[in-house]
Amino acid sequence: MPHPQTGTGDVVDLVVIGAGINGLAIARDAAERGLSVVVVDRGDVGAGTTATSSRLIHGGLKYLERYDFTLVHESIRERHLLFRNAPHLVHDYPMLIPFYAGDSRPGPLIRLGLAAFDVLAAGRGRGRSRGMSTRAIGRRWPHLSQRGLRGGVLFNDAQVPWAERLCVELLIDAERLGATVLTYTTVTGLIVDDRRVLGVRTRDNDTGEAGEIRGRLTINSAGPWIDRILDGQVESRRLNGGTKGSHVIVDPFPGAPDTCIFFEAAADQRPIFVFPWEGRYVLGSTDLTYEDDLDEVVASDAEIDYLLTEANRLFPDANLTPDDVLYSVAGVRPLPYTAGVSDNAKISRGHTVLDHAPAYRGLLTIIGGKLTTHRALAEDAVDEALEVLGRPRRRCATRTRPLPGADAADWPAFRAGFLRAPAPFTPEQAARLVAVYGIRAARVRELVVADPALGEVVDSRTGAVAAEVVLAFREEGARTLADVLLRRTLVGLGPDMALSAAVTCADVAVRYLGWDAGRARSEVAAYRAELRRFRPRVLRLAEATPTSDRRAS
Repeated sequence: MPHPQTGTGDVVDLVVIGAGINGLAIARDAAERGLSVVVVDRGDVGAGTTATSSRLIHGGLKYLERYDFTLVHESIRERHLLFRNAPHLVHDYPMLIPFYAGDSRPGPLIRLGLAAFDVLAAGRGRGRSRGMSTRAIGRRWPHLSQRGLRGGVLFNDAQVPWAERLCVELLIDAERLGATVLTYTTVTGLIVDDRRVLGVRTRDNDTGEAGEIRGRLTINSAGPWIDRILDGQVESRRLNGGTKGSHVIVDPFPGAPDTCIFFEAAADQRPIFVFPWEGRYVLGSTDLTYEDDLDEVVASDAEIDYLLTEANRLFPDANLTPDDVLYSVAGVRPLPYTAGVSDNAKISRGHTVLDHAPAYRGLLTIIGGKLTTHRALAEDAVDEALEVLGRPRRRCATRTRPLPGADAADWPAFRAGFLRAPAPFTPEQAARLVAVYGIRAARVRELVVADPALGEVVDSRTGAVAAEVVLAFREEGARTLADVLLRRTLVGLGPDMALSAAVTCADVAVRYLGWDAGRARSEVAAYRAELRRFRPRVLRLAEATPTSDRRAS
């Protein structure tokens, strides 16, 4: 997919700053409703906060604790729509909520809350919650700590194993509808004239070329970076008060559960998770006030120790240590700034579309938002945009519009057929392709059928093939090797973060995409550099090995 250059052409209806899940959802909705849209992001789609989420699609159970019934209702509805519009990416996900003596939330209170949740989810639920006795839990989860156990509840929610693919498919659909998405293009400033925002000034990260994108309305959807966009350009109170959330990823451990366990941490009473994810386990997450550099967010030793300690308390046989951590993931939630809050869990997880008029016309800022409700946020933002632009209100169609990977008359039939006749792939390869790409797995197959050499396996662990690298660049907006490994094929999220596959994938780009050897080397080096924010074990071990030993091996 060629990368369009910024320039000083026609004025578009919307300039959207930020290509995370919210900015892309806004672009998709706006384009579908007939607006001309340009999205600008200094990095890749979904490479910021979206890629650091817990990968869970919450029905909103935990928001009942704050009596935020509006957000609960919205979350239930949006979860239901994701099951329908992205069934290849969003799946049922049972969770056990165990009750322990000394928990700040008594078991009867949680049961009451779940009963209320089941009522609110009527017709859109995934099955009613079910109480579990201590004995039943001991039989089903024999390695879960029995010390102080007082029973529990089995609750049905949802998971999106590949949140990055949600962003990629929003990108594909937005561009199909006419939106333009400029990645690796930095917004260097807003164009402000007489307190009216007229668009943005930009710089192409590769060429250094400066440009302008003029728009009738600019939407600041930069997540935790919204204040940075406004700083020195628009007078405003502080808007973002995001908290830091960190996760650690480990291999299966002694006593590891086959379902998600949602429990209360002993250290601070925060609800946290231990859950299976693509053959590994995620422990998370923290919820810490964060005032440091938004571009240098990494999990701290203290956070890693906190998560391991709580997992070991819950599963006494686990004996997890920092050496067991494959890698960590950390990001900042785009929450509204809330002065004087004593408990970060009490900060609203809802969203607000802020119109800066009358102080500054032509500018909206998106405050808050979360993975589950990205579509609803976009609908609200585009409704507001149409009103500000003086355009007729047009019905939002994204409630019923499937994402590209599910755009089939009969998605289950497509999946069954693809798995039943996997050639030219192995059954395991076919299962992965349809799970990652949905019906777009057929495009991978078409590429391999047209050129069997593209069936070369580039990652032995997953069975990913060369055709996926080509598809990522030609049809899915990838610009770098990291884009391919971390946010298209997802092989970079495996135990060794695809260090062993990076050179092979770069070689595919040399053979099929016109890279020279120098670019291949620089892309591999840049990929290794990007991995440092994950603190991957594979890099720690490599750097701890003397150079002579590495050469000998």
